[in-house]
Amino acid sequence: MIEKIVWLALLVVLVVVEASTVNLVSIWFAFGALGALIAAIAGGPLWLQIALFFVLSVVSLLLTRPILTKKLKPSHVSTNADKVYEQPAVVEDRVDNEASTGTVKVGGRLWTARSADCSVLEPGTRVRVQSIQGVKLIVVKEEEKTPG
Repeated sequence: MIEKIVWLALLVVLVVVEASTVNLVSIWFAFGALGALIAAIAGGPLWLQIALFFVLSVVSLLLTRPILTKKLKPSHVSTNADKVYEQPAVVEDRVDNEASTGTVKVGGRLWTARSADCSVLEPGTRVRVQSIQGVKLIVVKEEEKTPG
């Protein structure tokens, strides 16, 4: 009788732990506990219950974990933010960090921008995207090329 209570309690605890977490952590052991509980109800000896617990836990882990982790893995969503890094841009609206103003055009799209060195950049200035902070591009003035 005590084995049935132990396996049922273990099964409930493992299911509650699994339900309260985002990751798969204990569902395989819950399958093992369920198998052991069924063996206990059927009158199986304690060694069989323990063996079923371990075997079912390991087998369910080996069979399902690779599939489930593949299905539950968040996929990388490409945004246009990664395409603007280190790209040339043109100032559209005056970039002034103190006034919190400024936009640049990169690849035909307008972005909010701030100057990396806190300098004021006038419209038409050619800049390069140095980094991205949140939704703002941090830009630096492109060095003017001298003929040589």
